[in-house]
Amino acid sequence: MQIIAVINQKGGVGKTTSALNLAHALALSKYKVTLIDLDPQGHLSACLGVHDPKIKGIDTALLDQQSLQENILSIRNNLQLVTAGPHLGEVEHAANDIPRDRLHKVLTGQFQDQTCIIIDCPPSSGVLVVNALVAAQTALIPVASDYLALHGLSYLIGTFKNFESSLHKKIPYWIVVTRYQNRRKLSQDVQSKLKQYFPGRILATPIRESVALAESPSFGKTIFEYKPSSVGARDYRSLAKDLLNRRTL
Repeated sequence: MQIIAVINQKGGVGKTTSALNLAHALALSKYKVTLIDLDPQGHLSACLGVHDPKIKGIDTALLDQQSLQENILSIRNNLQLVTAGPHLGEVEHAANDIPRDRLHKVLTGQFQDQTCIIIDCPPSSGVLVVNALVAAQTALIPVASDYLALHGLSYLIGTFKNFESSLHKKIPYWIVVTRYQNRRKLSQDVQSKLKQYFPGRILATPIRESVALAESPSFGKTIFEYKPSSVGARDYRSLAKDLLNRRTL
């Protein structure tokens, strides 16, 4: 079982979109996938049409050390979800009482029938993200193809290295270029600089800017349900293969 943390401290880079559609792409390829919504805003759950704020989720496991078994929602074939839950925001306020390995302990011994767990992290560097990195074997970093996102990535990688040092753990990471526009020189320049600074770490398929990708969450659907023939669907199918086969630029 592979545990992947999808992280970026900057918002608007397609983090939740990538977690959601990558997970469904893998599920459609017959892999068993669990999504964990680790963002107190609960956007991942909302993107899947789960809006009930009373549904218990990962919050009970982190705050009360309860088993997740009763909180798992089967939402699509081969795809299940653990929501954020109504009290996840309290975790950051109780940071001194939440050890950084609690999520790791919660996941240990569970989900053994799953191929992959994908954790959608909040845009921060607090106790939730630290817990995700302790639990994960791999990190996936979405980076929008614009200058500010590239500038923010250098800060994120520095923070990432500090995490590795304090956690005494090496965390392999992959970068996925999002909001890419083929005809836009800035997109090409950002991708080129990423290849220069992070050789062998950029997954081969950039996720192109797509109206369908922006629209699908409002319908509670993944891109494969909303517009399966769109460029967004093609890109995320290809990205899933990149991740499985370690295809990089």
